[in-house]
Amino acid sequence: MHLSEITHPNQLHGLSIRQLQQIARQIRDKHLQTVAATGGHLGPGLGVVELTLGLYQTLDLDRDKVIWDVGHQAYPHKLITGRYSNFHTLRQKDGVAGYLKRCENKFDHFGAGHASTSISAALGMALARDLKGEKFKSVAVIGDGALTGGMALEAINHAGHLPKTNLLVVLNDNEMSISPNVGAIPRYLNKMRLSPPVQFLSDGIEEQLKHIPFVGESISPELERIKEGMKRLAVPKVGAVFEELGFTYMGPVDGHNLEELIATFQQAHKITGPVLVHVVTTKGKGYELAEKDQVGYHAQNPFNLATGKAIPSSKPKPPAYAKVFSHTLVKLAEQNPKIVGITAAMATGTGLDKLQAKLPNQYIDVGIAEQHAVTLAAGLAAEGMRPVAAIYSTFLQRAYDQIIHDVCIQNLPVFFCLDRAGIVGADGPTHQGMYDIAYMRCIPNMVVMAPKDEAELQRMVVTGINHTTSPISMRFPRGNGHGVPLMEEGWEPLEIGKGEILRQGDDVLILGYGTMVYPSMQAAEILSEHGIEATVINARFVKPLDTELILPLAKQIGRVVTLEEGCLMGGFGSAVAEALLDADVLVPVKRIGVPDILVDHATPDESFAALGLSSRQIAETVLQAFFKKELAVVK
Repeated sequence: MHLSEITHPNQLHGLSIRQLQQIARQIRDKHLQTVAATGGHLGPGLGVVELTLGLYQTLDLDRDKVIWDVGHQAYPHKLITGRYSNFHTLRQKDGVAGYLKRCENKFDHFGAGHASTSISAALGMALARDLKGEKFKSVAVIGDGALTGGMALEAINHAGHLPKTNLLVVLNDNEMSISPNVGAIPRYLNKMRLSPPVQFLSDGIEEQLKHIPFVGESISPELERIKEGMKRLAVPKVGAVFEELGFTYMGPVDGHNLEELIATFQQAHKITGPVLVHVVTTKGKGYELAEKDQVGYHAQNPFNLATGKAIPSSKPKPPAYAKVFSHTLVKLAEQNPKIVGITAAMATGTGLDKLQAKLPNQYIDVGIAEQHAVTLAAGLAAEGMRPVAAIYSTFLQRAYDQIIHDVCIQNLPVFFCLDRAGIVGADGPTHQGMYDIAYMRCIPNMVVMAPKDEAELQRMVVTGINHTTSPISMRFPRGNGHGVPLMEEGWEPLEIGKGEILRQGDDVLILGYGTMVYPSMQAAEILSEHGIEATVINARFVKPLDTELILPLAKQIGRVVTLEEGCLMGGFGSAVAEALLDADVLVPVKRIGVPDILVDHATPDESFAALGLSSRQIAETVLQAFFKKELAVVK
């Protein structure tokens, strides 16, 4: 059987080990060829090919449900659930998503782009099953990196108190999340990897005891206690931890041995209550370059499959915002030992790996634990340190209570640096940084700012470090800057709450925030070609808003346009409209940004065009809103 013939995972039933191994090779080939062409997550999926085939061999996927944590490890799942023929569209507009989506396929039972959610979801489904009197298996597949997330541990704690609720947790242990794992739990798992499987060492005890003269069946009341004691002695240390939490522990199992995997899963399905199967895998399995560089090949842009090297851009690009941020932070940290950079398992993505390499004592990786990261930062700030919490916009959402409760209520000077703010492209709705403007600006004591380019980002890093009277946050986008000149040192901080006028005109006031400042200027140039002159302001701060600058100009010009790369509801435009209303400046306001929709996966340019956020589309919108008499088609 060829992989292309599999449209339903139940077609795996009855295949021999040799046939499954052939399917595994085909999955890896298709996986590698596709990601090399389109970009995407590489190492996670390559590592779980046999795990996926072995697990699905023991399930009836017409009934049973498998919940994949995060979802980027589920490319093999996609390839055997009817998506082989269009897998080449991976992460492209209207193509196969990079994560699981309930609306994409009936076998995607739960979508997620953030880690540590699978056990909670699978337990919820198991409880619903029991309440409805249904019969199906509920399985969560979770990585050891995701196990560092508090939510996963909360779910394990809950499940362990439900001895009659059948739930299978498959721990995919590859020693990695995106970067090497940190913390006590990964250290425990590491101790086990060389331990032989001993789960069923005590299984033969009962039969042996029956043959002891004068004992036989009479020992049966004590038998379970004896078996349990033997098992405690035999199970590796971390296995005993899971056993104490109420799980039946099985493993560690070789995650690339199909026979062993199938036998273990078959046995696990027979056990009542929550079961954890510990599977040891190699991230990037089957592609030598990915096995050797598991961080670098976690995800890739399009690359040459033979060499592993990225396909070069047709023209040189300016430095990425994350690179400028990390370089500036390292320079400042060298001069200020109180600066401590904090990441939640995203060292390379945020650029804090540069801080780790240069100043390891001023760097902390907490693992996939954003809530802990924020309150840890609050503790550091309470003791006079200058914590810099570098967390993606989409991931900081997970720590919202901690931002309010532990940082803002106590008015502690934590500096939040929100990378990947705005439209992020192919990762889709789970990763779009759409909501941070709205969710940060509504919290008392928080200062909220965004740079127009990479040079202003440098100044905002200094501003954030120097600001010690309250929490402060800075958002910046994924991708490259504008190519403006950068400084190596001597950056001047910005005055809190002060914007700047970039262009003057009497017909319309355009207020740009962050990444939308340059499109604001470009739109103003297009409007000028139609005889309409705009004043353009780089707001810099959404909180506090520069009302001393904005209100008189709004009153004088009489037409206001706001531009932001984020949700319109509660965002920058809302802040401007609220300020105008509060000051009784009653002028028409046109807010341009992301409406109340989820932005799906596509290239950033495709998303900008779909949302009407290109410079030409902005000019058209302004003409339609305020200048219908002068309206001409903008070409």
